[in-house]
Amino acid sequence: MLKKIINRDEPSSARIVERRADIAPELAGVGPPLLQRLYAGRGVRTADELDYGLKGLPHFSGLRGIDTASELVDMTMQGGHRIVVVGDFDADGATSTALVCDALEAMGASRVSYFLPHRARHGYGLSPAVVEAIGAGAPGDLIITVDNGIASIAGVAAAQRTGWRVLVCDHHLPGDTLPDAEAIVNPNQPGCEFVGKALAGVGVAFYLMAAVRARVARNEPERALPRLSDYLDLVAIGTVADVVRLDHLNRMLVSQGLRRIRSGLARPGIAALIEVAGRDATRLNAADIGFAVGPRLNAAGRLEDMSIGVACLRARDAASARATAGELAAINRQRQSVQRRMQGEADAALEALERSPAERAALVVHSDDWHEGIVGLIASRLRERHGRPVVAFAPGANGRLKGSARSITGLHIRDTLAAVDARHPGLIDQFGGHAQAAGLVLSPDAVDAFEQALEATVAQRLTPDMLSPDIVTDGSLGAAELDLETAKLLEASGPWGNGFEEPLFHGLFEVVSQRIVGERHLKLEVRHPQADHSIEAMVFNQADLLETGTIYRLVYRLAVNVFRERMSANLIVNAIRAD
Repeated sequence: MLKKIINRDEPSSARIVERRADIAPELAGVGPPLLQRLYAGRGVRTADELDYGLKGLPHFSGLRGIDTASELVDMTMQGGHRIVVVGDFDADGATSTALVCDALEAMGASRVSYFLPHRARHGYGLSPAVVEAIGAGAPGDLIITVDNGIASIAGVAAAQRTGWRVLVCDHHLPGDTLPDAEAIVNPNQPGCEFVGKALAGVGVAFYLMAAVRARVARNEPERALPRLSDYLDLVAIGTVADVVRLDHLNRMLVSQGLRRIRSGLARPGIAALIEVAGRDATRLNAADIGFAVGPRLNAAGRLEDMSIGVACLRARDAASARATAGELAAINRQRQSVQRRMQGEADAALEALERSPAERAALVVHSDDWHEGIVGLIASRLRERHGRPVVAFAPGANGRLKGSARSITGLHIRDTLAAVDARHPGLIDQFGGHAQAAGLVLSPDAVDAFEQALEATVAQRLTPDMLSPDIVTDGSLGAAELDLETAKLLEASGPWGNGFEEPLFHGLFEVVSQRIVGERHLKLEVRHPQADHSIEAMVFNQADLLETGTIYRLVYRLAVNVFRERMSANLIVNAIRAD
């Protein structure tokens, strides 16, 4: 009987289960049996699904509204009118903004600028406040939204009243009503049959620019035009950082972007971000983007102004890129400090409750001095730790509280908030989101009533399986497979990520030696029962020592470790269980 789990936020009752899938005959020649097993477990049935060449990209013509949109952009450029790109304050929005601005200028647009909403002053997307900040447009001027806009009904109307035409380029799920924009490009809008439903905002922006380029090339064959492949480094960063599902199309885009970065062809800003993150550009993978590059870019939108991030991405030389990347790194350190303080306060608040988190259906935390840009991270961490849906609040604009909700698998948090709103009209000022994450605004004096209503609603929807999710692994590795060759094979066989999870294994290992490094990480030497040598293992954010000489069951990733130019295989441990 496995009695306890260490360094993992799943409940101790969670089962370790293995992916099981038949290997399709078409995969018989795709790599060694281990890879075939991994791919089959992720639903891959044909070798074509592992072909990440650009020739296999679906054509932009499948996007609803793309002809109208590309014509609108082309006419605006030809007329010398203004184009303002309105992005979002996260990494997807920043990469989308940089891509569209750079591509339009490279295609001859002479009056291109961008505007990034400030999280606290303007809120999300093309809001009336953003339109007011941009100012009135002249006849023929165009606003292009990227990574937002599909829900900006009031903002689009406000822009049109002040002289702008609007092109919405977005990837988010639409509501019941679409904005009355001149053009909409969104693979998730009604009537769009494009295969890439999981594209990030930067992926949709890439496709829009591909359509504009094709139109310009057709109308002006003599014009020198940029290669769209030059922007794939931006697409890779934004796609991975936005944690969209890595379906075949997104894996193609990310794979090609990573190939460009590893070949030394990344734009100066991305190269500088990789450098300040302490990563090796020649070996960059999707996990490096998700855990090192993306957070440094996102930090600007959380605490400061995402315009710093766009300036970094659009830097034309290494010196200016390093300067802005250094600013982003400093902001990220500040973000980490603020997050640690808020996390400690949230943990203390939960410990002080009469009923423990395990006795509650949902958790609500708030403080008068928390930062609204960080509450989503706090909600995520608490959700992982306690296995409950969480809403974290911080003071927002106009004396209201701004909340960020994170849910557990199986519980649709946006629908849950809708149910609370229906049963208690007026309790929530506004809300929106999707299955796993949502945002909301309410009055400070409504927190207690909201907490009670949320917990009652969630309690009606929870099932035992939701509270004890399985730890899904790819089975075990033999002693002979725990080597550098296998680690390199796994690293090169991605990109791995959301919906195409990085390989995760489990097995029994004896602890040979251990020590704490960096104050809060545990470094182990462990030995497989059938091995005659040990292998290093790292347990991050784990300062409790284990028992040397004891055998534990580890849930781990096999990774390539580079130290002083020497490569070795090591285990990155997600969970530890003792018999």
